[in-house]
Amino acid sequence: MSYSPKLSSGFTFAKNRSGFVSPQSGMCSFCTEECVGTCELAQAAVLGSQTVYPMTTGNNQIASEKDYPIDFSHFNINGRVFGAQKAEENCEDATIFNVNLECQYGTVNPVKMALPLMLPALIKLNWQDYFAGAAMAGVTCIIGEDARNNDPDLQIENGQVTEFPLLEKALDCFRKYDRGYGQIVLQCNVDDDLKGVPKVALQKYGAEAIEIKFGQAAKGTQPVKRVKDIDAALKRKELGDIVHPNPEDPAVQKAYRKGVCPNFHTYGRLPFWTEESILSHIQSLRNMGAKNIYFKMAGYDLEDIERVLRIASTAKVDMITFDGAGGGSGYSPSKMMNEWSLPTICLEDAVVRICSRLKEEGATMPAIVMTGGFASEDQVFKALAYGDGDVLGIGLCRAAMAAAMTGKKIGELIKEGNVPEMYKAYGESVEEIFADLADLRALYGTRANDFPTGAIGVFSYLNKIGFGLKHFAALNRKFDISLVSKSDLIPLTAEARSLLTGGWFVR
Repeated sequence: MSYSPKLSSGFTFAKNRSGFVSPQSGMCSFCTEECVGTCELAQAAVLGSQTVYPMTTGNNQIASEKDYPIDFSHFNINGRVFGAQKAEENCEDATIFNVNLECQYGTVNPVKMALPLMLPALIKLNWQDYFAGAAMAGVTCIIGEDARNNDPDLQIENGQVTEFPLLEKALDCFRKYDRGYGQIVLQCNVDDDLKGVPKVALQKYGAEAIEIKFGQAAKGTQPVKRVKDIDAALKRKELGDIVHPNPEDPAVQKAYRKGVCPNFHTYGRLPFWTEESILSHIQSLRNMGAKNIYFKMAGYDLEDIERVLRIASTAKVDMITFDGAGGGSGYSPSKMMNEWSLPTICLEDAVVRICSRLKEEGATMPAIVMTGGFASEDQVFKALAYGDGDVLGIGLCRAAMAAAMTGKKIGELIKEGNVPEMYKAYGESVEEIFADLADLRALYGTRANDFPTGAIGVFSYLNKIGFGLKHFAALNRKFDISLVSKSDLIPLTAEARSLLTGGWFVR
């Protein structure tokens, strides 16, 4: 059998013409010269190299469509009927309402979270409510790399960012609702560093934490973006981007005038860290005022994973988010993402085994967060349990953004008097229909009635995840989420049993 998708995808809107598909190639098994071209192969014949990347971004987010041979569905959740951990052994105290979901991380500046969840890096779609909802729920959230490219009012002098008003707006989305839990973090890649984004963020706009990236969105190499003409290419070059071919080259300009110049593309710079350079960079960030340092990493080679963990231990990094194959929100369905990296559960297995070995050597590990395709409370519980005490939290990116977008849209429809049919039974107003608004009023008072419905949506979604986690934890008589372990999982398949006992692969 094949685990790869057909040559049709939601990220290209391509479709196989025939219902008969060759599993290995993904092509229609019967290909005819009369086809007008509906599959990805046909699109590539017309649109060329740009079809390597999603063509449906903008107002959409995109997830992987590959069916990996193992994921968290290969496990069920265990249950127990005797005793109680971290609760009095009586039916009045040992209830789901007394399950503690709070957690804390941070080596120098401790950060509390109300839930063992975080919202990974984004700066697209309804990011305003994404960050606001994180503050309401009491969890950490990350502003995505290259945020400066989304700011029409960005100012750069001598190659350095001097004005970045969009960043202030993003930070304020969280600060406005900050209740003492979680933190809003700015993610920076190499191009951000070269343009002085961390300095202006920390010293001008009051950011307190920076996330350092390894790879593109922690998933592969950097993206290539087509630039429409030489004028646009020159503007990107002036901003310090890598542009190929170089639009400032006289030979390229001459070729462009003759109509024989190839397409212009920008390309994000790859990081080339060494232990020495990244330790120096981290120290400089702290000297600028950074209170917390984060890493973003993915399922690269096992030696790279271990190296990053060792660096993080030495540098007293506060948190590493490991991003597994099969997630979404960015370029995930492209072949570079679908066919690369360790699937999330396999990546977690490798990280946990490496952490265990490093701790035996006396190393102190940062907080570990796993992300990549999570959407429901059962998946979150299983991943926390599989972490065996080494995984602090789970990242919910695409799912939380979906909550931000739908919460906003449904709120708009309600205020227009056009209540969606499925919600009419609950009432006619935002106050009646958004059920967990009562929990927000308990935290913020009646001003919560005026909160944006997209942010309420994020809060409500995360509230649901937390409520579900309490049920699974209580089911195992564990009344503190930090107690969950692999003993709370039941492998259902040979692959799951093999993963538990021997790991995905060992070197």
